[in-house]
Amino acid sequence: MASSSNQSPVPDPRSQLSPPLHDMQKSRDNRRIPIDKVGVKDISYPIVVMDKNRKFQHTVARVNLYVDLPHHFKGTHMSRFIEILNQYREEIALDKMEEILMEMKKKLGASSAHLEIEFPYFIEKQAPVSGAKSLMEYSCSFSATLSEEFDFVLGIKAPVTSLCPCSKELSRFGAHNQRSLISVRVRYREFLWIEDLVELMEGCGSSPVWSLLKREDEKYVTEQAYENPMFVEDMVREATQRLSAMDTITWFSVEAENFESIHNHSAYAFIQRQK
Repeated sequence: MASSSNQSPVPDPRSQLSPPLHDMQKSRDNRRIPIDKVGVKDISYPIVVMDKNRKFQHTVARVNLYVDLPHHFKGTHMSRFIEILNQYREEIALDKMEEILMEMKKKLGASSAHLEIEFPYFIEKQAPVSGAKSLMEYSCSFSATLSEEFDFVLGIKAPVTSLCPCSKELSRFGAHNQRSLISVRVRYREFLWIEDLVELMEGCGSSPVWSLLKREDEKYVTEQAYENPMFVEDMVREATQRLSAMDTITWFSVEAENFESIHNHSAYAFIQRQK
């Protein structure tokens, strides 16, 4: 039978007396150059988003957190960003943006704080003829800043189909079309549903895009696009008209990119407006 070991107990590191650790971040920097944004980025984190049809939608976001840094400090305390994020676990939502930014300014001694969140958002759509249901993914973002005032921008990217008016005019039959991406960013004075902006954006292309289509749906979508040709310029102008008509929006930008099917380049257009 093996004899018992006479090993000494492992000491608890917390019980050891040691000199205080030097806070390098608070060391003085003599270059006198302030930094506009410093922090952590590309953190994968669960968030909750308001869903028009189901009240809430849980998703996983990529999160960036920044503050400004005065010229006399060598660095910021990166761990405090993660501490704040964990403090608001299960509460990373639109109505908490300003509160989180205030906490960042307080804990990091900053005059401005920035929070950027990009996440997939899913909307159930029905195919136009068969009614087949499927989930469509849209890339969305929240960009919030707090300095003297709180500023918030909602961003959405929606895929559409675009059919070239020039190709339709020149060809004896058919016309080239392609997948396109419409991106909108808005500031607003009253709450906006993501679903409502997506519907607006999808109406600015030759046809919306679905994740599930039956044969009868493909026929409908193909013919719809053919009867509704759009240049990339047409799409941003159409979106501008629709966004300008919404009283709740105070500023917006819209861009469209066609991933061309017969050219080795993308076509692009951009408009922004302060209302």
